Amino acid sequence: MILTSPFIHGAIPSLRLPKLQPFSSSPPPPPPSISISIKAMKTMQGRVVCATNDKTVAVEVVRLAPHPKYKRRVRKKKIYQAHDADNRFRVGDFVQLEQSRPISKTKSFIALPVTAKNVPKGPESIPEELLGFHSIAAAGVIERNLILFFL
Repeated sequence: MILTSPFIHGAIPSLRLPKLQPFSSSPPPPPPSISISIKAMKTMQGRVVCATNDKTVAVEVVRLAPHPKYKRRVRKKKIYQAHDADNRFRVGDFVQLEQSRPISKTKSFIALPVTAKNVPKGPESIPEELLGFHSIAAAGVIERNLILFFL
């Protein structure tokens, strides 16, 4: 019995590709209306735990990951070395880490400032007009009610 197949001895059958149309002067189709933004740079937030080195801070990043056996979310901590060119961050500051080219063997992030969450605001952040407004308005309502009561 003789087998005839185009695959004998590794021969690949010729594939018929559709012929391309010659270049035309018609404009290309418009791009899709959905704009997709791809953020390739990795960013994280953490707290500075060591700032003794020159132009370098150690930042502790906390993330939640499921436990492999119990499936409960547990906190995982990792310390990253980040570049701080101006030495402006101190221990306890919240920073955002942005990935960059490797600066040294262990540094491949740049530390950027970020406003801290859940920090109580001091009384200097509230304008004085707003502090006295509620007490004045409450007194005005009480006086008006008393006048209406006696009428």
